[in-house]
Amino acid sequence: MSTTPAGRPSRLHHHAFVVQDQERTRHFYEDLLGLPLVATWCEDDEVAGTRRAYCHTFYELADGGALAFFQFADPRDGERFRAAPSSPFHHVALRVDATTQAAVVRRLGEAGVRFQEIEHGYCHSLYVQDPDGLLLELTVDAPEVDEITRVRRADAHGELRRWLAGDHRSNNRWRRDVPPRDPA
Repeated sequence: MSTTPAGRPSRLHHHAFVVQDQERTRHFYEDLLGLPLVATWCEDDEVAGTRRAYCHTFYELADGGALAFFQFADPRDGERFRAAPSSPFHHVALRVDATTQAAVVRRLGEAGVRFQEIEHGYCHSLYVQDPDGLLLELTVDAPEVDEITRVRRADAHGELRRWLAGDHRSNNRWRRDVPPRDPA
């Protein structure tokens, strides 16, 4: 039985932070706090006008939400986005259904508030800044989210090891604008 009122986010999807060392982060969250590493996304795309490689890890909360962390291949990128108050890598993401997301888009448009939508493959995201500069992401899971989750959960540790070893190729075969990584 769901107690979530209609039109409101159902739970935290993830809250993201930039880190300097994914292994140190994995050890703390997985080994010490007991939050399992459930997905490692290795991405290489345009961010702030420059092509950048980064690793994005997710540690699952009991309700299915997650704490997530970014590490960049170039440490200068990590320092840049870590310190930037409006960095796209510092945001709070909330899962919503498609109807709720569409209603928010409509209300933002009517109010003249700027926003951006991005199709990530594993979810469709709406990004908007609150009046104080906090970046919010409202996500709608992809229709095949259960299969995507199964795949990422199964390879989370191997993909993190691959990325940390220097192989920064994308593994996001669900994102239409990024060619899939050839299996190793």
